[in-house]
Amino acid sequence: MMRPRVFFYVQHLLGIGHLARASRIAMALVADGFDVTVAMGGVPVAGFPGPDIRTVQLPPVITADHGFSGLADIQGNPVDDAFKEKRCRILLEAFDSCRPDIVILEAFPFGRRQMRFELLPLLESISAMSPKPFVVASIRDILQERTKPGRSEETIGLINGYFDLVMVHGDPTFATLDQTFPLAHEIEAKIAYTGLVAAPPPLPASRRFDVLISVGGGAAGKNLVRSAVAAARNTAAEKKWCLISGPNFPKEEIEATLREAPSNLSIFKFREDFASLLTGARLSVSQAGYNTVCDILRAGCRSLLIPFASGGETEQTTRATGLERLRLANVLREDELTSASLAAAIEHTSTGERQIHSLDLEGAHGTARILRELLGVKRSLSA
Repeated sequence: MMRPRVFFYVQHLLGIGHLARASRIAMALVADGFDVTVAMGGVPVAGFPGPDIRTVQLPPVITADHGFSGLADIQGNPVDDAFKEKRCRILLEAFDSCRPDIVILEAFPFGRRQMRFELLPLLESISAMSPKPFVVASIRDILQERTKPGRSEETIGLINGYFDLVMVHGDPTFATLDQTFPLAHEIEAKIAYTGLVAAPPPLPASRRFDVLISVGGGAAGKNLVRSAVAAARNTAAEKKWCLISGPNFPKEEIEATLREAPSNLSIFKFREDFASLLTGARLSVSQAGYNTVCDILRAGCRSLLIPFASGGETEQTTRATGLERLRLANVLREDELTSASLAAAIEHTSTGERQIHSLDLEGAHGTARILRELLGVKRSLSA
């Protein structure tokens, strides 16, 4: 029997969180017997989306600013219509070549509205097919809250017009879609919760640190890095700190950080064993991105969260405060971050008890199960 084919579109613009989550899902689908093609629209990142996954690299785009108000190519130039037409053509050709049973669009239409120039033609192409593949939205449990009138209604229209399923990658005992998307009740029949998409349990830590500071992809973490270096200078020399700046942290900034770092602070741009290091850390200090939080929950270590909130972003703040209510993290607001406030928050959080949780972290496997059930519906209808 042929393996069911999945065409998985993912566009990361600033950090690598969207790509990391999509990659974990894609690897779980491959392990479950799916044939997976990932269409990547962001800057290539080593190790993603993973082995045994066919990859189509679209001409990369990034966000022109932290407000996600425009698109730029990897040289920082605004993209023009010719660039968009080329990307759209490559995407449609890749879709035609894959001939999938299921199409997964990561974030869209709840996010990534900037990519409508290629995703709407893809959806129209699918609608014209007979038979046509299932179309599935793949979204976080907590969305960026919308303030512009009509955006939520537009999303509902696209879901009702083109999509068969909305996979929410979360545990509904922690967060439900209606908390950040008020019109969720209008598409309730299409919503399925997969569980949080965490990585598998990691190996034991190869090194142990008192404080492990991470900045996700690194593109939006300059203040945290600078505050961490200053705070480390004023801590006891026997306290071992580690700072992971992220692969997108500017080169000139990391060079300056290395020059200023005290001897008790180890600095890395990237650690493949980050999840393992968390298991041996006394305290994790990080932003509150989806994947980082999943790694922290998997490791069970104490956590100080400094949610990214620039440009009107609300998603990380909502996640962090939710975990704080469950006593699974302490929170320091981004606009309150200084070396002194960071040092005080680290001291306070380091003395707290580790909390046990029962959140579902098997969302990658949950996704495979749900997609198998979706295909089973199709088979039963055609029998």
